[in-house]
Amino acid sequence: MIQIAVVEDEEIYVKQLTEYIRKYQTERGRSIKVTVFGDGEDITENYSGGFDIILMDIQMQFMDGMTAAEKIRQMDQKVIIMFITNMIQYAVRGYEVDAMDYVVKPVEYFSFSQKLDKAIGRIRSEAKEFLMITIGEGIVKTDIADIYFIEGQGHNAVFHTLRGDYSSRVTLKELEEKLIVHNFFRCAKGYLVNMNHVEGIVGSDCVIHSVHIPVSRTRKKEFMNKLLQNLNMD
Repeated sequence: MIQIAVVEDEEIYVKQLTEYIRKYQTERGRSIKVTVFGDGEDITENYSGGFDIILMDIQMQFMDGMTAAEKIRQMDQKVIIMFITNMIQYAVRGYEVDAMDYVVKPVEYFSFSQKLDKAIGRIRSEAKEFLMITIGEGIVKTDIADIYFIEGQGHNAVFHTLRGDYSSRVTLKELEEKLIVHNFFRCAKGYLVNMNHVEGIVGSDCVIHSVHIPVSRTRKKEFMNKLLQNLNMD
């Protein structure tokens, strides 16, 4: 899951940015959590990291975005900072805090989504781990984070991923042993799910990108504990 902080003191832009992010995650099939801060002071006070991207307004009442970014950079060298401003002359100072980009007010969705693509692309390139999936006489190199869930079908396993579905002659037991360290869980005899993509529970099913996947009664308690752990980490 991608963690985004929105630091903005104007409610109209808070609402717009959070709506844009919801639209973006639906279009791109991403799992994103948004945390909103109303001022630079709010995010820098007791800052402990954990964010992948910070969308930072520059002009705020108590602590401006540039000052907040400088304080954050002293504690966190990896987080991606993108400034939100209607004053380009301030945005060009972003190099001082290694800001990746800036978003100009009024914010336009297409441009915003392109900048998010760029930011998330950087995150993924730094954190990718791959699984080689054998399909027929070929092999597909797949980012483990892009695997939604794996379905057992006889002697084969079907990988449901961001780029499509792949069938491979491998057992779920083998895959479970390999992927458990990547937050996968065997929720039922025929399913291995990526907990990072679980959106919720409906009845006795978990939901991943609108697909309902059964959770067996014997594994429901352990599954719920894993899900709660995941939410707490988020």
